[in-house]
Formats: sequence, structure tokens, C-alpha cells
Amino acid sequence: MSAPLFLYETIARPLLLRLRPEFAHRLTIRALRLLPLAAPWPDDPRLAVSAFGLTFPNPLGLAAGFDKNGEVADAMLRLGFAFVEVGTVTPRPQRGNPRPRVFRLRDDRAVVNRLGFNNAGCKAVHRRLAAHRAPGIVAVNLGANRDSEDRIADYVAGIEAFTYVAQFFVINISSPNTPGLRDLQRQQALNDLLPRVLAARDA
Repeated sequence: MSAPLFLYETIARPLLLRLRPEFAHRLTIRALRLLPLAAPWPDDPRLAVSAFGLTFPNPLGLAAGFDKNGEVADAMLRLGFAFVEVGTVTPRPQRGNPRPRVFRLRDDRAVVNRLGFNNAGCKAVHRRLAAHRAPGIVAVNLGANRDSEDRIADYVAGIEAFTYVAQFFVINISSPNTPGLRDLQRQQALNDLLPRVLAARDA
């Protein structure tokens, strides 16, 4: 077992499991911002994956939800992820649902997340991603503000905001924590949503 993994398993993980889940997550983000991390070993070329016009150095990526505000994209790429998906990000900052909103299922080694798109908003996240330097692919997961009067316009605004700092986008219409969001999965709603976001991407 490598030294970092040994320290994680014997010290960091037991400590984090004693803390409230959301506080443990926040503490982890802060630690990753401070730790000096070297570049990972080069990936074996046989691990490379080509998809959607992009070449990923390996098939392992970090999904949205961990780095909601683009604070540790560089750190996660240096840990060896082929891509980091930041978000979910909404046009305006959003507090999310009341706490507690993250729950551990210890027997299942799982976490229930009812955060509700809490994030710092497009402007703050864009500023962080524009400064990122580690090689690797960065994606942005886009959402709509809870109180938005035009949710499709929120996705368009997100694409326009991150065009020059993201290699691909994820349109999040699956969260159960934003009332009515999953209505966008209906056929007519998708017929309205997809042309507008694709047009924004192409523009």
C-alpha cells in the first residue's frame, strides 16, 4: 500500500467518518486546495478513450457533485482523473436546500444527497476555471435556478458563460431536489430545450 493511501485509510478516512457528511466534504475540498500535488504518472496509451471528439487519457472521470464550485479541478486532475465535471452550476448563486441535506448510509457505503444545486453561480465558478492550469479535460454540469422564470434560458446562459473554459457540458434535468425540474424530460420540453442549448453551443 502506498504511503498516501495508508495515511488515508488509517487516519483521514476514520476522521472524516466521525464528522457530519457535508462538513467532511467541505473539509476535504479545503484540504485539496492547500495540498501540493505532483502531476500523476503518465497513463498507459492503451487506456485512452476517444468519444464526442475528445480524447481522454484514461476511462476514469469525476462526476459532478464533488467539486460544485470549480475549486479543486486542478487537484483532481493531478490525482489522475481523466476529466473533472464541475457543478452543478446555476446562473445565479443558490443556497440549496436546508440542512441537514447529506446523509450517510453506512451499511451500503453510500451517501444520499439532497443538496438542491447549492453553488456559487456562473460568475464565480468561471473565474476559478479560467485560472486552472493542470492538463486535462474540464466539463461543466449546468442547472437552472430554483426560482427561474425561463429554465431553458438558464442553460443557454451557462453555455455562453463557460464556452472558453469547458471542453464539454452536461445539461442536468434529472435532479429531484429542484421542484419541477424533471418536467424538462418530457418530449415537448426536450424539443424546446435541446435546439436552444445546441444553438448556443454552436454559436
